[in-house]
Amino acid sequence: MTTLARRARGQIAHARGMGAEAAARSALEKDGWTILAQRLRTPAGEIDIVADKAGLLAIVEVKSRPTLTEAATALTPRQQARLIAACDIVLTEHPDWGAAGVRFDVLLVDGAGRVRRIADAFRQEV
Repeated sequence: MTTLARRARGQIAHARGMGAEAAARSALEKDGWTILAQRLRTPAGEIDIVADKAGLLAIVEVKSRPTLTEAATALTPRQQARLIAACDIVLTEHPDWGAAGVRFDVLLVDGAGRVRRIADAFRQEV
């Protein structure tokens, strides 16, 4: 594959990802969540969306694939560990966030733009 073709494929993937994040954000807002941050970069990695609802903090990973089933299986244990580490950093920087608790949600977006949420998708092992 040529460099030009690879670059074009990357631009298409980036645009799809941005569209999926916008759809996820819209779904969260319609459900009463307040978006505190989007594409929040930390030394441990990026968090797609940080949202709050009545003091409950949701660390949200957005997964976009052609089908919801494919999106649901896309989050790896390594990515979960990255999100947990990033969350620890965010909570250190924003101690007032998450007064009513913290959870990790995954928002799935399929090729048609349908959004489904897996609330409390995984937990930090203690």
